[in-house]
Amino acid sequence: MDEVHDDPYSALLEPDVEDGHWAFGGGWDDPLEGLDAAVPEGIDAAALASYCLALGDDALVLAQRLQQWCARAPELEEEVALANVALDLLGQTRLLYARAAAADPGLVDRLAPGVPAGSPVPGEDRLAFFRDPADFRCDVLMTLPDADFAHAVVRLAAVSLGRVRLWHGLAASPDPVLAAVAGRAVKEVAYHRDHAVGWVRVLAGGTDESRRRTGEAWIAVTPWVGRPDLAAAALPGVVPDPGTLAAETRSDWLRLGEECDLSASSPDVSAYDGRAGRHAPWLAELLEELQSLARQHPEGRW
Repeated sequence: MDEVHDDPYSALLEPDVEDGHWAFGGGWDDPLEGLDAAVPEGIDAAALASYCLALGDDALVLAQRLQQWCARAPELEEEVALANVALDLLGQTRLLYARAAAADPGLVDRLAPGVPAGSPVPGEDRLAFFRDPADFRCDVLMTLPDADFAHAVVRLAAVSLGRVRLWHGLAASPDPVLAAVAGRAVKEVAYHRDHAVGWVRVLAGGTDESRRRTGEAWIAVTPWVGRPDLAAAALPGVVPDPGTLAAETRSDWLRLGEECDLSASSPDVSAYDGRAGRHAPWLAELLEELQSLARQHPEGRW
């Protein structure tokens, strides 16, 4: 028990707490504390910021898709597992947004200007809750709606197969901040990959119904797997080569499909390109749900 309060609840009833916290998070210390956030000489700071912002958007949007499974996953343990994956992704989001803002100090005010003066919203939250859909640069793969549980785990397998390779490569980046973020993330996404791939194997080898649903999910997801990340093209030598990474990810995906006897054609999906801001309409629907509370209470505290 602390010296000020006699019981665990008295602090919650304190009428005038001067250091109130923003309603949508807590403990807002600098997420990059202890790291030298200066951009190393020879690295394009604006390109680095754009790249980190895009990766952060990927993680945020996929986390939101996964949390939509809370209270409707097929079993309680799976609900907890998907929620934990989403929390890992939110942690990555915060670090990537912080890195983007540190590399380009004008980024937050430029992209998320509509916050009242004096609002306690930190920069990472402004990027998450106060940007319009057209300003997001997430890959379309992250945004795909989940028709059922098979779609959720097939998409998570697709994302995490690519992310394991990506984070391995970024761990050797000459940007020490991005390398540090990658060193932490690669352990997390290796778990995400193992978990999701395990489910794909189970569902593909299960009943006729589970196999049918898994096959449909495979067809829906495959066109978006292994596409070169154009945001990486501006950072040669700083991030993994996008063409090589895409080819390796595609190879991993096809190997999994061969193992599970799943295949799909590759229809033209060029109408959408999330990295260029050409999003499918379902992103706006997802962001409306994600951002609604923060936008209604931009000065909220708890």
